[in-house]
Amino acid sequence: MSAAKKDYKRITTKSLIEMKADGEQISMLTAYDFTMAKIVDASGVDVILVGDSASNVMAGHETTLPITLDQMIYHASSVVRAITRALVVVDLPFGSYQSDPKEALRSSIRIMKESGGHAVKLEGGSEIKDSIKKILNAGIPVMGHLGLTPQSIYKFGTYTVRAKEEQEAEKLMKDAKLLEKLGCFAIVVEKVPAELARKVAESVSIPIIGIGAGGGVDGQVLVIHDMLGMNNEFSPRFLRRYMNLYEGMTTAIGQYVADVKSSDFPNEKEQY
Repeated sequence: MSAAKKDYKRITTKSLIEMKADGEQISMLTAYDFTMAKIVDASGVDVILVGDSASNVMAGHETTLPITLDQMIYHASSVVRAITRALVVVDLPFGSYQSDPKEALRSSIRIMKESGGHAVKLEGGSEIKDSIKKILNAGIPVMGHLGLTPQSIYKFGTYTVRAKEEQEAEKLMKDAKLLEKLGCFAIVVEKVPAELARKVAESVSIPIIGIGAGGGVDGQVLVIHDMLGMNNEFSPRFLRRYMNLYEGMTTAIGQYVADVKSSDFPNEKEQY
């Protein structure tokens, strides 16, 4: 019989490492605004990621590259004001950490001070180790991100599965161990073969949170707009839609338009 899971009143980086040790899967979703974050937090999600995916789902950009540090801080501060339990992790946007460890630290300090976020997330392995060291040395928790790294999409040229070839798979494994050694508290692994992701999760003591990385990891993350079916144009294999909000919302809004046009809304009970 399995042991009872610990009831966490507030999730911390230590909580996530304990969850992995206890065999408890970690739930993670994105949120970008106060109202959505309040709902996600109340639903029991362990980690809220204020992702640079806001560039896509909130601003309509084709990639995550255009979003700025100021915009990430705006979204993150809105989320932080809504939560009482979840750990809030904030993406460092493209250009705010890759070239200069000092710039990486300045960007991370701004996020922590101005948004109240609990940790930052960076994409990459050995290429950005100096930036990770600098941030960690300042006492700021870091979550890594390996596999498909959307900020590097123009280098990859495609959003297809990464690390299918042996050389790239070996590098991913080495990078995961490096991030653990540097002091990262968890790593997102995106769109890699499930067997490789399982081996990575087994080879490190910190949680591996997958997206399109199979079920052998320590947790899962999805973009909230995708899993709620608000975005009906994105249908990768790894996505499970738990609702069809696009259809429900267009039906409701269409009914509102019809009611206004026909003078049915407002009725007598809806007036003062």
